[in-house]
Amino acid sequence: MDNLKKLIKTIRILRSPNGCEWDRAQTHKTIRQNMLEEAYEAVEAIDENNIEHLKEELGDVLLQVLLHSQIADDNNEFNIEDVAEILNNKLIHRHPHVFGEEKTKDTKKILQNWEKLKAEEKKERKKILDGIPSTLPALLYCMKISKKAARAGFEWKNEKQVFECFLSEIKEFENAKTIDEKEEELGDIFFSLVNIARWNNIDPELALSKANKKFIKRFNKLEELTNKNIEDLTFEEYNELWSKAKKITGKED
Repeated sequence: MDNLKKLIKTIRILRSPNGCEWDRAQTHKTIRQNMLEEAYEAVEAIDENNIEHLKEELGDVLLQVLLHSQIADDNNEFNIEDVAEILNNKLIHRHPHVFGEEKTKDTKKILQNWEKLKAEEKKERKKILDGIPSTLPALLYCMKISKKAARAGFEWKNEKQVFECFLSEIKEFENAKTIDEKEEELGDIFFSLVNIARWNNIDPELALSKANKKFIKRFNKLEELTNKNIEDLTFEEYNELWSKAKKITGKED
């Protein structure tokens, strides 16, 4: 743990009167966005299966944790030891099948226990859907809402019903008259799609991310295949080049 101790000391020095003016000027709010960006960069490294990149990006995430902790310490609020203590106690409490007497290897029961124990800890949360951060990306937020509601018993009987709901939402979108109605119905389509993903154990955020990357790859290939200004292509030319790009990139995948 020597390197971790050195890192904590380095951040303490950077925030000290003789440290860095930029670091000293930061507050929880001024570096709020940094936490999000560093987390996304770490996730990107995971998606790319780039271990060296992941190692570096996890360091940047850790920097945010330590910097927030040092800011709090400077304000006499809490310190990194308090953060570690709370996390350690939480992990032990929520794993009675490891640290307690309740022995089970059933992952479903483990998750049920986790939610039950979490609810005991968060007594201020009166509603089932309380505690889900609204700052999450919309697809992930939707997935968490759906999972919590389903665990509480608000669930379709089978996947066919979920798909029927999806088709029904498409029909309602087609029948919508105003832009506000269309926006609302499109939201319902996305919501039902997320639940189709949930029923199939698919991460919708990851699925869409892969679709985005696939589109970029094919569109880039389409650009390479034409000697024209891309804005001047006809629909038919676009269609033909897109088909070729799909075949080529499909072989590369």
